[in-house]
Amino acid sequence: MALYLVTGVAGFIASRVAEMLLAQGHSVVGVDNLNDYYDVRLKDYRLSRLMGEAGWQPGADARRSIYGGRGRRAAGDGRFIFEAVDIEDHAALEKLFREYNFAAVFNLGARAGVGYSVENPHVYLTTNTHGTLNLLECQRKFGVKKMVLASTSSLYAGSPMPFTEDQPVNAPLSPYAASKKAAELFAHSHHKMHGLDVTILRYFTVFGPAGRPDMSLFRFIQWIENGLPLQLFGDGKQSRDFTFVDDVARGTILAAKPVGYEVINLGGGRSPTTLNEVIAKIESALGKKALVQGLPPQAADIKATRADITKAEKLLGWQPVTSFDEGLAATIAWHRNNREWLKTVR
Repeated sequence: MALYLVTGVAGFIASRVAEMLLAQGHSVVGVDNLNDYYDVRLKDYRLSRLMGEAGWQPGADARRSIYGGRGRRAAGDGRFIFEAVDIEDHAALEKLFREYNFAAVFNLGARAGVGYSVENPHVYLTTNTHGTLNLLECQRKFGVKKMVLASTSSLYAGSPMPFTEDQPVNAPLSPYAASKKAAELFAHSHHKMHGLDVTILRYFTVFGPAGRPDMSLFRFIQWIENGLPLQLFGDGKQSRDFTFVDDVARGTILAAKPVGYEVINLGGGRSPTTLNEVIAKIESALGKKALVQGLPPQAADIKATRADITKAEKLLGWQPVTSFDEGLAATIAWHRNNREWLKTVR
């Protein structure tokens, strides 16, 4: 069994990756700065699962994590250790690399979201690009050869579908996509110059229980369930290659194998689902009608996404196994089981 570093461990995808690694018998050191870009109670919920704290209750403050502050917390069996560390803090990362002998780094910590990156591009540069560089430099210095780096399908904006990894992605539409492209380039340079083994994963619209509240699926369920206006940007014909979080987490762990340097899509690989179809499915599942509030389309938004996952099948032996309908049912069930505290999630 191995010891892995997982960054952004309180995040949606990273927490599920950490859970799966622990279930496989591995040990995990997880780091996260627990920023309040969205309600930290969701991050606390995810961390509580990793800590094995069955009696967790949400805190009163949506901006301050109960796991926050400097220091270390460990799960009861000691196989999961949480460190409140920001990947922008190079010195703090070096301290971790001196203390632990990591088999690999799953760099899933990032500032996500296209819209907010337009409002605040600087933090996307410092976290997504500079933070990745800090980790790569620590790996070079301390001899940790493997990184799995989370990237994004947002890079494919303007490319013909289905999106393939060999398409040029040199004209990102958003600061978010630009920061991820820069991270990919730093990873490539460290592969060439220092021999690091890097798998870059471009995720396609990941959804599931305990997802991010700024994602459309989370918001649509909340708005319809609570009888609130559903804000729909554009005509709803935008389509996405939705991918269930468990499939993505499984593929992410498979990506820790030696590959040299590869970019790999992790997506549903099926016909994309439109937002209008998503809304109709949620209405049917909840037995409620959406109060749709039409808004102008967002300039940085991609009209449609669809992943070619041939490379993931070939190199990782990976295919998604959860249909959109199955994943949606699990997501809605989670929302309903946690409806009381989710009502006030921002």
